[in-house]
Amino acid sequence: MADETKQEAAAPAAEVVVTEEEKKAEETAPVAEEKAAEADSEEEKKAEEAEEAAAGDEAAVIDGTGSFKEESNLVSELPDPERTALAQLKELVATALANGEFNLPPPPAKEEAKKEEPAKEEAPADKEDEPKAEEAAAQEPVKEEAKPEEPKTEAPAEAAPEEVKDETPVPEETKTEAPAPEEPKAEEPAKEELKAEAATEAVAEETKPAEPVPEEEEKTVVVAEEEATKTVEAIEETVAVAVAAAASEEPEAGEPKEELIWGVPLAGDDERTDTVLLKFLRAREFKVKEAMAMLKSAVLWRKRFGIDELLLDADLGLRELEGVVFYRGADREGHPVCYNVYGEFQDKELYERAFGDEEKRERFLKWRIQLLERGIREQLDFSPSGICSMVQVTDLKNSPPMLGKHRAVTRQALALLQDNYPEFVAKKVFINVPWWYLAANKVMSPFLTQRTKSKIVFCSPGKSAETLFRYIAPEQVPVQFGGLYKEDDTEFSTSDAVTELTVKPSSKETVEIPATENSTVVWELRVLGWEVSYGAEFTPDAEGGYTVIVQKTRKVPAHEEPIMKGSFKATEPGKLVLGVNNPASRKKKLLCRFKVRSAAA
Repeated sequence: MADETKQEAAAPAAEVVVTEEEKKAEETAPVAEEKAAEADSEEEKKAEEAEEAAAGDEAAVIDGTGSFKEESNLVSELPDPERTALAQLKELVATALANGEFNLPPPPAKEEAKKEEPAKEEAPADKEDEPKAEEAAAQEPVKEEAKPEEPKTEAPAEAAPEEVKDETPVPEETKTEAPAPEEPKAEEPAKEELKAEAATEAVAEETKPAEPVPEEEEKTVVVAEEEATKTVEAIEETVAVAVAAAASEEPEAGEPKEELIWGVPLAGDDERTDTVLLKFLRAREFKVKEAMAMLKSAVLWRKRFGIDELLLDADLGLRELEGVVFYRGADREGHPVCYNVYGEFQDKELYERAFGDEEKRERFLKWRIQLLERGIREQLDFSPSGICSMVQVTDLKNSPPMLGKHRAVTRQALALLQDNYPEFVAKKVFINVPWWYLAANKVMSPFLTQRTKSKIVFCSPGKSAETLFRYIAPEQVPVQFGGLYKEDDTEFSTSDAVTELTVKPSSKETVEIPATENSTVVWELRVLGWEVSYGAEFTPDAEGGYTVIVQKTRKVPAHEEPIMKGSFKATEPGKLVLGVNNPASRKKKLLCRFKVRSAAA
């Protein structure tokens, strides 16, 4: 049970994009965990020893075989088969748009209403019989005068029911009642908006096979029918004009209606269209029909889910989750970085607010999709040479035992993101990964494609910060993950580059900062893992000048403030020297940046 708990904690509650292979691997992971749970205590001890050994070893970083490199979105640079596939997909999209295949079908509620309408129409049908009765009453005197003709006209009417009874056992009464519900059924699908007019037409049609009447009376009835027909035709013409006016505002029959996804049209001359379509093609290995099916499904899902309304209007009131999933900075290639921090759910109250019941889980899912959509629209560029994917960083440190309240929303999110957000991840970095997760990954690895494996990186707690720095500059990495970025920093920003140095075992590393007369030097430095000695002093350029001790050398333990700051006002030209002494047997990563302000500034 404990291992199952760990797996659930590690499962991303809102991972941005996953492949089908990853989903299969997720289903397979519990099998590996059960095996790990059955291991005896000696094997666990060995695993823990291996973890400790890996903490300071390069092997603690498990990268995919080969680094993933994003393909070009410039059509001119595509291989011929891919260019051909893109052209074919464009044709399919244009045809689908012209045929309205991206439009949602009518909701089930309307279909049920249609089924119920015949029953509701019975009352009007009875009303329709009233004018019939009145007409019949008006025609009674005529029938009395034309008694010789009655047997001829009524005899076939009476014989017909008897013949029907012999062939099909239908009562005579049903023959007279049947037309009432049948005629609305025939009329409603064609003219649902003209129910009153359709009913009038039905009355007019039913009066046509009336019994013979004198010519004068027949003329009167015909005139009434013609007037009713003209009224209906006039209404139809008015509606037709309105429909034509509405149609004139829409694209012509030969032109596909514009359909947008992430603000990009699916057809037309917009160069961003190629970028979007290539995402779906790459997700389906350039199988055009499969890519088209995926695209259509994604567009229809977005309409059903109400993506546009969710972005523009919805305030889901989950500001307390801003520390769980957030965007911060960019990687070394310009991709925006999204952090997923599951240790935040150690707060039981926060966890309950997010996953306590079905309504809360649904709200969390909408909030996560909303956050992703805003990130895509605000931070990605779908132009052929733009940045159209992001880096995902998932922190598994202190992931709490979330036994299952989040399981449903997790799997639902994975399915939605997998099916509707293709190729939006440039790199996925899992940091602070426990040993059991690495073991499970070895089992999952065979189910992942080479393309997927090349995007994923796992690293143990001891190598997490350095691994991030391979892809993200330290000035862009938040303090909590080993970098120097702080929200409320008034001194430095992400535009102030950080110098990275390695302090070898049992050695000293110095950083020299030149200072001018009457200038102020401001600096900050951080040593990953600390347990080093740190000091600072100012040495003037003039001969015979006195060295000024700015920061007395002292040992800095790991539990102290992660960043050491300082400032010094130089009254004469010289240099400020920062010294870091590493007495440990392992090398240390040193991060440092500074500014020199002149007196005029």
